[in-house]
Amino acid sequence: MVTVAAAATASEAGVYSGPCPARELLDRIADKWTTLIIGVLTEIDTPVRFTELRRAIGGISQKMLTQTLRDLERDGLVVRVVFPVIPPRVEYSLTPLGLTLKEPLGALSLWTERHSADVRKAQEAFDARAQAERSA
Repeated sequence: MVTVAAAATASEAGVYSGPCPARELLDRIADKWTTLIIGVLTEIDTPVRFTELRRAIGGISQKMLTQTLRDLERDGLVVRVVFPVIPPRVEYSLTPLGLTLKEPLGALSLWTERHSADVRKAQEAFDARAQAERSA
């Protein structure tokens, strides 16, 4: 197991370092809205309209979805296709680069499904200890 000190030393120029360019990309990929958008685009596996994405991702605002899709398009992970019809129709899909995130984000999703109950138990135990300490 790598200690925090060892990770910090090994990553002075790596993704754990604030000024590293890869850090910005890691921050984007690790963002909850990004993971959900990429997850939906991966599952559907066909171009998706904005409203379909918004409906599929509970709790995301129109503004946040728009901004995240722009960021993903800028990073080359999502392609936006505008059809010249009235009203305008826009579809989003993953680029070949975006598709490379299917496996790592799929593994993360699987981990959360397998361990969410364990995390919930740990949270409840922590909260109970914290409550007991406040009451003492």
